[in-house]
Amino acid sequence: MTSRQAKLQEDTYFRVMRILQENPDLTQRELADKLGISVGGLNYCLKALMDKGMVKMKNFANSKNKFGYVYVLTPSGMAEKAAITQRFLKRKMDEYEALKAEIETLRLEFEGKEKVTMQEGEI
Repeated sequence: MTSRQAKLQEDTYFRVMRILQENPDLTQRELADKLGISVGGLNYCLKALMDKGMVKMKNFANSKNKFGYVYVLTPSGMAEKAAITQRFLKRKMDEYEALKAEIETLRLEFEGKEKVTMQEGEI
């Protein structure tokens, strides 16, 4: 079984790769803001993705990044993103089903208590 921390890390990798695929010339600060994480946390994540060969940094003269770098997904990064997307979607669907079941349980519990309260008020 995968730990909660590993799942969160994979979710962050997924979100980083998803955004970079659409906007490779975002600065680290812009990307961190979009993700709601610190620049240091993003830097750590990008370094891990680069070390794994999923993302590479390229010089690009027309980049809005003042240093002229863009982050691009490598072919293995694209393949890994597809695999992560599938796992991410399954996890989110499982969470959705669990939440639906919890909501239904709470709704039934609330309706049951509401009936008891109404019956007590009638006495």
